[in-house]
Amino acid sequence: MNSTLPIRHALAVLAVSLALSACTSTPPPPPPVVDTTTPAQRMAAVQNIAGVDDKEVSVQPLRDPQVDDLREAAGERRAAGDLAGAADALNQALLLVEDDPGVLQERAEIALLQGDWARAETLARKAVSLGSRTGPLCRRHWATIEQAHLARGEKENAASAHAQIEGCTVPGIKRY
Repeated sequence: MNSTLPIRHALAVLAVSLALSACTSTPPPPPPVVDTTTPAQRMAAVQNIAGVDDKEVSVQPLRDPQVDDLREAAGERRAAGDLAGAADALNQALLLVEDDPGVLQERAEIALLQGDWARAETLARKAVSLGSRTGPLCRRHWATIEQAHLARGEKENAASAHAQIEGCTVPGIKRY
């Protein structure tokens, strides 16, 4: 009997084992969750959160008539589906009043509708830094920031922005 037979048999088993182990693979990663929320649905969420509460304080600034005309033109273009035209009108208004939180917010909302998440967030953050910390406009700022984060899949940042929304509602003074 040949004494090398058990060694050959062991080597053959080892070779087959190595070949089979090379064939195994890790399972593919799960497919990423695709967010199918449309820009229009994101905008509806912003408008829904903003709401109007007749029991809270809301201060509205006086505006330049030319800025009001541009804002109105932007609204008409937006309603007609011309988002680029609406953006242009609001960009012109921002050239006149670059620090107007209301105009910044309106431009942020157009960016949201255009799917330009980074710009929407940047404009809304600038509006937050310049504007009132209360009322519907404040809620619109934070809701826009929240939607921009959600659109980019940044759930923790979206939750943080959402937490800011509640602080925007301050009840009016009760008079007896």
